[in-house]
Amino acid sequence: MRIALVASLCLAVTLTGCDGFSWDSMWRSKKDSVAGGYACPRPADMFQQGGFGGQEKEIRYYRHLGFKNDFFAQLELANRYAGVNASDKNLEDYVESSVWLTLALTNPEGYVPMNRAMDPRGGAMASRFDKCRAYERARAYKMLDDQLSMMDSGEREKVRDRVTYVLATMGAEGFRTLGRLYDKQYGPMGEPADNSQAIRANMRGANYGLSNARDLFERSDVDAYLYNYKASETGDVSAYVLLKDFEKSAPDRARYASFVEAKAKRWVAPYEFYPPETPPGGVPHSDESVRDDGAAYALSRMDELPFIHVVRALDYLDILDIACFEPKDVPKQTIDALRGMTGQPSGAVLTNRDKVRAIQLAAVNGDSRSQLVLAVMYSEGVGVPVDYARAFHWYKQADKQGSPEARYAMSTYFDLGLQGVADQNKAESVVMQLDAALSGFRPSAGRLQEVLSQVSYDPEGHGRGR
Repeated sequence: MRIALVASLCLAVTLTGCDGFSWDSMWRSKKDSVAGGYACPRPADMFQQGGFGGQEKEIRYYRHLGFKNDFFAQLELANRYAGVNASDKNLEDYVESSVWLTLALTNPEGYVPMNRAMDPRGGAMASRFDKCRAYERARAYKMLDDQLSMMDSGEREKVRDRVTYVLATMGAEGFRTLGRLYDKQYGPMGEPADNSQAIRANMRGANYGLSNARDLFERSDVDAYLYNYKASETGDVSAYVLLKDFEKSAPDRARYASFVEAKAKRWVAPYEFYPPETPPGGVPHSDESVRDDGAAYALSRMDELPFIHVVRALDYLDILDIACFEPKDVPKQTIDALRGMTGQPSGAVLTNRDKVRAIQLAAVNGDSRSQLVLAVMYSEGVGVPVDYARAFHWYKQADKQGSPEARYAMSTYFDLGLQGVADQNKAESVVMQLDAALSGFRPSAGRLQEVLSQVSYDPEGHGRGR
């Protein structure tokens, strides 16, 4: 009897301890949190003997995994950019930390049940994997909420844009995640609504409510439909099934199809590549998105671009001071300067990827000629995969920057809308203008017609872009 009483008291104390768990204790040093009973263990630091440059290798390694949607790598990056350890204070960047916290919280790897069979001795699950991940997610929610509470609207917008960019590089999986983020029928981070961390984040009150994290992505059926539509555009069957399920999940959702499709046809990611900002004394935020076969093939075609356009881009960026006629003429200091600007490690040879980045960086920084070149690259799939929405985006940007060729293309052809899709003569006249301006690098008339077909929309449904 005494033994049973003691056992029941121990159980009561244990449960009380769980119920009275302090959220404030969850965000301490990484060492303290990992030592906790519910935290997931981590392997030994593989780069701890890396010496000079070891931190850069670590960050690039974890960013590469993070872009591939590795849950624990995303948590690791969040800790590093929060400066949790004294050795990472030079990396401190709360916007970047919040990006990786958000990506970890949206990642199904963090909340999909993975328990093994039940332990016959006590009726509990033999695996603690679910429990430790729940702890990590709860800690991440609190950490994200605290960081967002210190940010202004501009910094929060940066977090959203960077998260959107990373997820967009993941294809159908990433677009499905974005769809859940905006869908009010899911938790704040796109997890199931009955997820325990989602329920707690949605609570009201000072002790539990996480309003900053909860409101990072404003719920919108239109945006949810848009991203589900973008996922289905990739050809992913599951995405198509989810899109149809979304349409039937509420009475008024099916009616969005008519105008969301037009918006989706013009949608472009917030960035041309991940913003390569560098914390003071830290490692640049490199773009480690994974190229698929289509992107690799497009990159292999980069020799089709007259090299003069790369030279002009490098000159616009003010990192080239000698005449260059082919890639081997570009000096190492120019290559290093370019890679430093885009967050990539130094090298001795100008690669096809360097050429693309030079054009992109010059375009992003306002060079109308590079913007026009990039528009043609996206039209033809040279250096970058074919993307008609992004091609149209860069034609418009070049027009805004005063490019006469872009202005001619917009006024003579693109402004015609759908009626211009079948106008072969006007398409060919634009091609001739671009050919003269870009040293023979031009889109075909057929590609221009495809671009116009996609970005134009007929509410009657006639001639709608594919």
